[in-house]
Amino acid sequence: MITSDFHMHTSFSTDSDTDPEAMVRGALEKGLQTICITDHMDRDYPFCEELGENAFLFDVDEYFRKLRGLQEKYAGQIEIRIGMELGLQPHLGGFCREVTKKYPFDFIIGSLHVLDKKDPYYREAFSELSDAELYERAFEETLKILDNVDAFDVLGHLDYIVRYGRDKEKAYSYAAFSSCLDAILKKIIGMGKGIELNSAGLKYGLGFCHPHPDVLRRYRRLGGEVITVGSDGHKPEHIAYEFGKARQILRECGFQYYTQFAGRRPHFIKL
Repeated sequence: MITSDFHMHTSFSTDSDTDPEAMVRGALEKGLQTICITDHMDRDYPFCEELGENAFLFDVDEYFRKLRGLQEKYAGQIEIRIGMELGLQPHLGGFCREVTKKYPFDFIIGSLHVLDKKDPYYREAFSELSDAELYERAFEETLKILDNVDAFDVLGHLDYIVRYGRDKEKAYSYAAFSSCLDAILKKIIGMGKGIELNSAGLKYGLGFCHPHPDVLRRYRRLGGEVITVGSDGHKPEHIAYEFGKARQILRECGFQYYTQFAGRRPHFIKL
């Protein structure tokens, strides 16, 4: 049984209106023992009218005050870790190092959310690209990021770009992008980092978690061991989404353990 959710968002993230305490209570209702709240920090996110100025930035000092208070309130009931999902872009290496060294985070997810100064969520911004071209462009950008940014613990939702294709998974497979994906996985392993199994792919109807089981299997065969499990939940009902299936997938892909982090250090938990 997987008893921790290491990818969760609250109202500190622009795309969630859920109070942090509601997520804690939701995790307790799901029977979790440990959670890590990982709100979005995306510097240089492109302006759009829908989100306004300074989208996906938050007051880190207030974040710690709020979450420390919840740690005290729920001590003995659930372990609350403090994390962040850091939006990675090749030019943000200095900023990422600065913010992660300044604060005592337990865990940092590093994710690609911006491609060519645009958010792939808005598919029309990439209308000139086919799905396959968009996916390849995102994987190439991920490799570029890994050459320039190292201030994170796991790479978030690898292959999430498939959510935003016109035909989603129809233009996607590990085999079709194996060159880029292998380079990413080898780079991550060589950096001493990990990846996550993000169950939101199931929530969005793709039929697979992020990354695809073929990518997970390849990561394990290449020697990858560090893998956290997260729902990418933005509201209580998303917490621990399909974690029973996630456990089965990990075992079928050759994993015997999943990973939790505390103080930026990995701890391995038997599946």
